[in-house]
Amino acid sequence: MVINHDNYPDSYLKQILTEVKTIALVGASPRSERDSYLCMEALLREGYQVIPVNPREAGNKILGQRCYESLAAVEQPLDMVDIFRSSEAALGVTEEAIAIGAKVVWMQLEICNQQAAKLAEAAGIKVVMDRCPKLELVKPYWTGIEG
Repeated sequence: MVINHDNYPDSYLKQILTEVKTIALVGASPRSERDSYLCMEALLREGYQVIPVNPREAGNKILGQRCYESLAAVEQPLDMVDIFRSSEAALGVTEEAIAIGAKVVWMQLEICNQQAAKLAEAAGIKVVMDRCPKLELVKPYWTGIEG
C-alpha cells in the first residue's frame, strides 16, 4: 500500500494506534513543559508502554520509566518509534528503528524526512510524519464519534 504522507487515511492511523503496545519515545525530556513529556504522559495514560530514549538522561527515570541512551540499548522489542528530534536527525533514528525491527516509525509534528520514510517503507515499516499520536487519540475517528 502506497501512503500519501500529506493526507493519512483515518483507518491507517487508527490501525497503528490500535496495534502498537510498546513505544520508544526518542528525544524524551524530563521537563514537564516539553511536548515530548506531555506526549509521553498522554500515551502512558492511554495504556501504552512508553520507553524514553535520550542519551543525556540514560539511566534516569522520566515519568517513572527508565530512560535509555539509544534504541539498541532497549532490551525488549519495540512496536513503534516516536521521534521527537529534528527532521535531519529522523534519518539516523529511522535507521536505528529498522535495525531493531520496529514496526512503525512515527515522526512528530513538523518533522518530515522523505528519505527516512522511503527507507523505512522499503524495510516493511509503516511511517507517519508530521503528526502527534497524543492528538490523534482524541480525534473523532478514534473515539468512534464521527463529526
